[in-house]
Amino acid sequence: MKLILTQEVPGLGVSGDVVEVKDGYGRNYLLPRGFATVWTKGAARQIEQMRAARQAREIASVDHARALRDRIQSETFVLRMRAGDTGRLFGAVTAAEIAGVLAENGIEVDRRRVRMGNPIKSVGDYKVSVRLHDDVDADVNLQVRPGK
Repeated sequence: MKLILTQEVPGLGVSGDVVEVKDGYGRNYLLPRGFATVWTKGAARQIEQMRAARQAREIASVDHARALRDRIQSETFVLRMRAGDTGRLFGAVTAAEIAGVLAENGIEVDRRRVRMGNPIKSVGDYKVSVRLHDDVDADVNLQVRPGK
């Protein structure tokens, strides 16, 4: 089955890629979740629009991504969240909130690029991974503090 990815699918491709997958995987997983659409001859325009949007969002060069990684890893970012007396958060820290803290410091990162291993549900110091480029990952030093 030939499909066009509408979102990044780890191990398969990124938005705008044309992929060939087994029928069951496409029909039962990718299509119902909106990760892909069926490939047609008229979809070439759609593919180009997705690629243009992705290139506008992505960090263009590996050198720029490495410089950004060095800046991110040299700083410590503080995120203020509502917390109880024991230090437990009301809710959990989301990838969008981490991307927001980075944006406040002049570093624009797409929230979908933030990789959190376990949910952050209490006050403390954490390391969170951000994929800046296909070849470059950065570890964000994040301090979650009560406040807000």
